[in-house]
Amino acid sequence: MSTEFDRSDWDRARAYQSVIAAQGAVVTDAEYLQSADTLLDLYGEDIRARAFTTHDLLRGELMLRPDFTVPIVQQHMSHGAEPARYTYMGKVFRQQENDETRPTEFVQVGYEVFDGSDPAAADAEVFATLAGLLDGVPVTAMTGDIGILRAAVSGLQTTERRRAALMRHLWRPRRFRALLDRFGGLTEMPPARAALLADPDPMAKLPVLLGLRTESEIALRIDALREDAQAAPISSGERELLDALVKVRETSPNALAILRDISVDMPSISGAVDGLSARLDALAARGIDVQNLPFEAAYGRTSMEYYDGFVFGFAASPSLNISPVATGGRYDALTVVLGGGTGVPAVGGVIRPDLVAIAEGAK
Repeated sequence: MSTEFDRSDWDRARAYQSVIAAQGAVVTDAEYLQSADTLLDLYGEDIRARAFTTHDLLRGELMLRPDFTVPIVQQHMSHGAEPARYTYMGKVFRQQENDETRPTEFVQVGYEVFDGSDPAAADAEVFATLAGLLDGVPVTAMTGDIGILRAAVSGLQTTERRRAALMRHLWRPRRFRALLDRFGGLTEMPPARAALLADPDPMAKLPVLLGLRTESEIALRIDALREDAQAAPISSGERELLDALVKVRETSPNALAILRDISVDMPSISGAVDGLSARLDALAARGIDVQNLPFEAAYGRTSMEYYDGFVFGFAASPSLNISPVATGGRYDALTVVLGGGTGVPAVGGVIRPDLVAIAEGAK
């Protein structure tokens, strides 16, 4: 990317930030180097494949910031007062192992809202703000709601351990499906596990320990496997309802109607579906054409790991083969993790000036 194009990115970024700041957002920033421990706790070892790491003698392992949201949430949870609105602008850094055409560093402008007085209105505020910045740019909006999927999993009639496992792999559709099939009794138990559970005293044959697990941890794991083997399978009816939910892809009003039908037999999602209805009303109040706004229940499952509610993105033409030019969503649970158990309702979004330029160039 040329220096001239970089300057264009920055000029566009400053223009975006000025619009957001004019809405009352406080201009803030975050250090380039972030604690690797925090990011690893949030994302697991998978983050190493996406981030650039280094080591400091005093601060330990560090990562070039892969995004702004985590450090901004940390700042707010440390000394921010609710309600609060922030905007930031700067580079983030991500490895691109499978696509050399995508940059490893690029500019983001973001808008984060910490306000629990009316979550639906806050969702609509962030979405409408980014939609306004993209007025006239040939992009298509997509919305979803991870909260509905989470509510569906939380309401499954099965053990807490199984629900936790499914929730943990909600972001990995293939692994999620494999677990759901196993918990539904559709796949046979692996022979090695069957042999282990058939042994009346497997701990007596325990080999010399070479890994990090202690004998007590191994015993607890075996007990958990026995408990799971004795649990009743997740019913075919619940699996079918979950499948129907994941497949919802419609205009927002039609999606709402379908989800309300599903909630009759899956009441655990009723509250989240009511939240979707309130959000659509709030979006309409901000001038968004909700009648034609796409909704996909599974949107964001593979790329928006810390979101737990409303999610959205604005994508350019598929022929350009670029990432969404803007994305965002609700991340209440992230504030609980970074706030040491105390959270606040929060929603945010980011826009990439470089990708907006590409989308505009394709008019």
